[in-house]
Amino acid sequence: MRELPWKKIWIGIGIAFGVFLIGGIVLAGRDVPALPPLQAPMVFNGGHFTNSRTSTKSWSFDYDRAQLSPDQTYGTIDGVHHGVIFRHGRPYLTMSAEHITLNTQTLNFTATGKVHIARVGTGQATTFDTDLVDWNNATKLLHMPHPSYIHTGDRTLKVASIVVDLTKDEVQTGTIDGDSSAP
Repeated sequence: MRELPWKKIWIGIGIAFGVFLIGGIVLAGRDVPALPPLQAPMVFNGGHFTNSRTSTKSWSFDYDRAQLSPDQTYGTIDGVHHGVIFRHGRPYLTMSAEHITLNTQTLNFTATGKVHIARVGTGQATTFDTDLVDWNNATKLLHMPHPSYIHTGDRTLKVASIVVDLTKDEVQTGTIDGDSSAP
């Protein structure tokens, strides 16, 4: 009987395996979908942005719709309800607004449209209604520069402007329009 040439068989198997390996590498790059473009992660400095709530140490808003600018420094929030402005980590004012423009770097915001604000934890309910509110996070001032209404119990007072200073726990009003009487 004749003996098989094992050396040639092993060389043939090695060549076949090499061709198979090289062919697999060459063919592996075909029909591979392109990688999706890299998207910058959403950055919201100093706060938390989730389904329908955004919150920071200074304020928190529940909302219907929100959108950030491409560079994530400005945002718009529509249909704000159950908003809270905090003083020393505790709720101080509640707020609802039609529209808010937000600076995510400074945490300042401007609320427009129908804006309703109520003080939390006061003996007698005090609410404010206006159409423009500016919040400065650094100074903790809530400024209502347009004519505003202050509601206390069954009394309503129209004033030219209101400034709520959360640092001093003060409410300052502009000129009074109409009659007023002491409670």
